[in-house]
Formats: sequence, structure tokens, C-alpha cells
Amino acid sequence: MTSPAADLAHLRRAVELSRRCPPSTTAFSVGAVIVGADGTVLAEGFSRETDPHDHAEEAALAKLPAGDPQLRGATVYSSLEPCGRRASRPRPCARLLIAAGVPRVVVAWREPDLFVTDCQGAALLTAAGVEVVELPELAEEARAVNAHLLG
Repeated sequence: MTSPAADLAHLRRAVELSRRCPPSTTAFSVGAVIVGADGTVLAEGFSRETDPHDHAEEAALAKLPAGDPQLRGATVYSSLEPCGRRASRPRPCARLLIAAGVPRVVVAWREPDLFVTDCQGAALLTAAGVEVVELPELAEEARAVNAHLLG
């Protein structure tokens, strides 16, 4: 079981990672951290880390072996709600997390209707039985990284 202090620390790290994203006028800057059931950081990633179309959760998942059993007890921390729809790839991040068996996702900020209307990432995760926790106390930090997009 994770503690509120651990959740905040890992989510702060995700926000910190979002600051590494190459600038874009067509995509959010997002960071993600995957933490195992024992509290060990399994992987980290950020948007556009290795490819202009990479999303943070996707970049972090790519650093683990496909079907890694540790994911079945992991928590994914993301500075922005995992996408429920996307134009650049066939599977949105919410579906990737569901397929990986991740049981818990913690986010700082819900995706605004800027690039995709009605994101639905959190709803998809919840419908699949994934616990979604929002820590709005870090939302302003996550928004600040994306201020250039928000006008």
C-alpha cells in the first residue's frame, strides 16, 4: 500500500520529468513514473523522449519487458491524465496501461479539451477496474509546464 507522502513524491517526480520534454505546440509535456508494489521505481518516461509521437506513459512502459509481472502490482504516476484517444498512434495510453495490467494510476491534472475533446482516459481506466487517484494539489505545477499551450 502506498502512502499519501509517497504518492506526492512520485507525482512530483513525474512533473519534474515533464520539464524535460522537447517543446511542442501540438502536444502536452507530460512525465510518468512507474513504481512497483514494493516502492521501487521501475521506469520513468516523458513525452517525446525518443520519438516525436511518444507519450510519457508509453515511453516509460517501453523501458520494461512486455508482460512484465511487476506491472500487475504497480502504480503509474502521470503529470496528466493518460490519453483515452489519440491521433498519432493506434492505442491510447489508457488502453496500454489496461493491457499491461496496471491496477493504479495517480494523476496531477485532467486533460483539458485542447487537442482531443473529451479525453476519457480516467473513465476508461476506471471502467476497466483501475483505481484512478487525482492529486489536484500538483495540478498547477503540471499546468505551468504547459502554459505555452494554454494561452
